[in-house]
Amino acid sequence: MSATRPAAASIDVPRGLAGVVVADTRTGDVRGHEGFYHYRQYSAVELARTRSFEDVWHLLVLGELPDARRGAAFAAETAALRRLPAEVRAALPAIAAAGGRSGPLAGMRTALSLLGAAKGYRPVYDIDAGRRRQDTLEAAAAVPTLLTALYRLGRGRTPVEPREDLPYAANYLYMLTGAEPDERHARAVEQYLISTVDHGFNASTFTARVIASTGADVAACLAGAVAALSGPLHGGAPSRALDTLDAIGSPERIDAWVRARVLSGERVMGFGHAVYRTEDPRSRMLREIARRFGGPRVDLAVQVERRVEAILAELKPGRDLHANVEFYAGLVMELCGLPREMFTPTFAAARVVGWSAHILEQAEDSKIIRPAARYVGPEAPVPVPGAA
Repeated sequence: MSATRPAAASIDVPRGLAGVVVADTRTGDVRGHEGFYHYRQYSAVELARTRSFEDVWHLLVLGELPDARRGAAFAAETAALRRLPAEVRAALPAIAAAGGRSGPLAGMRTALSLLGAAKGYRPVYDIDAGRRRQDTLEAAAAVPTLLTALYRLGRGRTPVEPREDLPYAANYLYMLTGAEPDERHARAVEQYLISTVDHGFNASTFTARVIASTGADVAACLAGAVAALSGPLHGGAPSRALDTLDAIGSPERIDAWVRARVLSGERVMGFGHAVYRTEDPRSRMLREIARRFGGPRVDLAVQVERRVEAILAELKPGRDLHANVEFYAGLVMELCGLPREMFTPTFAAARVVGWSAHILEQAEDSKIIRPAARYVGPEAPVPVPGAA
């Protein structure tokens, strides 16, 4: 019989902390049964349709949507923070080479730690709110520069220096490709970035908050969040969803391919979500963006979505499985010229702003996050056997 804690000392919770409220937040919320999520008091999808990435960044980190004058000032302020310290730039070739097939996201974990050291970031516990905010702005502004430089270096190309005259999304595409992006592509990517800035207490956001609760510096919090995002169950699905389209290939193959996967117990990537029990509002918006581009690839994706949802409803009744954000995110990024290995890094280039908001919020509370675990091993203590 295993030893157990007294009932008063512990609270049983569902696996994965599903549905457990662990903190208060002003950053935003996900109302999964309604198919709705918001950043502070505004619909996230409406923000993506009507505002710039910098405006949403201002909203999350500073707490309010800026007017045109303040929005322009904030965009200029953050654009000026995009360049990397010399010691970080000098180390990137070695980081890219060591990362190999692991890609830019793995390299960014190392680069963020180096950035924090180069900038002299101090523990959030030891600095005031203004300094914390400035640290998050510097780190978040540097993330697209780090990601694109690591990607290009990994392919034997020279990194492209950021431009202060381009908005966040357009500059990201410029640094990735070396060419000024088409306005439609830049706006589509910007809308994708806005739609994925924050999404409740997902694994990477919760990781950032746990680290912030220890009082660690901003770079440490962000590096931990990136590590959580790198797992395939969290941030790795957009390219896998495109793999589904590739494997199906044509409309007449949809039903047979999907049925074979579902009946064999395999997951159809890009469908189902831990929170939403209705259509994912992010997927709906990204479908609209994809359809504006049009073409056979988009037509196939729409047909696949329709048939997969119908087959899942038939074979898994009562589960309410719909296309999630990854299904159309991959398609939109592909249409805008992003390589697949940059899909998850691009997600990180958005989410870094949401992580920043949560780090700042968590830093206001001096209580460390320290849950308990139930011990289920052999009963203790037993005598330690001799070595003979």
